[in-house]
Amino acid sequence: MPPLPETPSRWLVLGLLLGFATPAGAKPPGPSTFCAEYPSAPACQGTQPACTYCHVAPPQRNAYGTALEGSLAPGKPRPLSNADFALGLPAALRAIANEDTDGDKAPNQLEIEQGSLPGDATSVPPSGTCGGGENPQFKVCQYDARFVYRRLLSDFCGVSPTYVQVQTFLELGSEERQRAFIDQELDRCLQSDFWRGKHGQLWKVAHPKIRPVGSVKSGEDAGQIPLADYYDDYALFAWSQTDDHDARDVLTANFFVKRSGANPTRYTSVTSTPSQTVDALHRAGNMTSAWTLTSFVMFTALPRNAASQMYRAYLGLDIAKQEGLHSVASEPRDYDAKGVKAEQCAACHATLDPLSYPYRNYNGIAGGLSNRYLPNRLELLFPNDATLAQTPEKGVILGQPVNNLLEWAQVASNSDAFAISTVTDYWKLLIGHPPTPEEHAEFVRTWQAFRTTHGYRVQKMLHDLIRTEAYGAP
Repeated sequence: MPPLPETPSRWLVLGLLLGFATPAGAKPPGPSTFCAEYPSAPACQGTQPACTYCHVAPPQRNAYGTALEGSLAPGKPRPLSNADFALGLPAALRAIANEDTDGDKAPNQLEIEQGSLPGDATSVPPSGTCGGGENPQFKVCQYDARFVYRRLLSDFCGVSPTYVQVQTFLELGSEERQRAFIDQELDRCLQSDFWRGKHGQLWKVAHPKIRPVGSVKSGEDAGQIPLADYYDDYALFAWSQTDDHDARDVLTANFFVKRSGANPTRYTSVTSTPSQTVDALHRAGNMTSAWTLTSFVMFTALPRNAASQMYRAYLGLDIAKQEGLHSVASEPRDYDAKGVKAEQCAACHATLDPLSYPYRNYNGIAGGLSNRYLPNRLELLFPNDATLAQTPEKGVILGQPVNNLLEWAQVASNSDAFAISTVTDYWKLLIGHPPTPEEHAEFVRTWQAFRTTHGYRVQKMLHDLIRTEAYGAP
């Protein structure tokens, strides 16, 4: 698959990010208070609902948010303080639990508990019924091993089974023998270049995380302005997702990975490579690769874009969509004088800026100082800005203080959000969409086992995924 297209917004993203505003209205205590009231809700399983659960875009509310506002802390002066909001929200949630705010004939509480959206009439709870009637070839709405075998070869090997292969599979007889054969075929296909090779399925999963731009690529398949080689990033990503490797290496590795050969493609860890210049003591996987620093830090003093991209790419939390907000008291400080203390900006930057501080000393594009960890980077590159120099390297991610980017990576990679985001990537690739309310229970079991039973091994998790009804029921 060719690199993603280059667009002006890609390379002006720093200016856009510093200018994006989240209007006042969404309250930081909202998601956590909601989850305290509905702890078993799908939206609260390992994460929290985004502000858009109640808002179109703050302060504009959707149907559910409008109904909630009408029951929230009556008699209290507006705008509510965070304390009054958090105190009044549980009662307001209970007050409208039996209402149907979006008019889809499902009460709010049922929608919340089933995983559909109480403010969106097009989002409805699972019906619990299965259509389709009789099918002479497949067990409609039931797990069908023959269907899985055909689908697996297409998804993981890139081929359809022949008639002889299907007949041989059916002759295995028992479901136990068929499932054992399916597991063998999955392991075989996971070694194929269709899955793990250059521009294979794993590279497809990595595209939105790495966001390649061919015109500035160096090394193999170099572009017109070769600045950094993102094939290194694909190699580490593929390594972390294959064999018995730990998926968390994509964020925590202090090594690099070399790709070689074809059919099968091989990935080998190495301690150094000429295309990477961050020293071993400050490496954090693809978070500190030459491509990440070139592409997402660029020339900026406070790399908000790098931090928000890692947060979005590997934890599935998009701050621009008001996801993953964990406001830090006394933030934002606005060390770089970008106006982020403004009311319409502060709600997001109280999370984003502490998330960005650990990138303080990682340099982007700067001639001979490009793509390196530079102690006192801001003092070196911006010697006349005393306020900017006060920017700390300590930060906060997911509400947890960290001293540097390596600790940031550890907290991130060990979080529920990382496991959920990783399994969601493969769910979307193989099933074709994010988990639906009907699929929620299977999805939760899959990501929880990925984190615990399987020790963050993607290959083991995929054996679970292909056994779900979401994957195996035609």
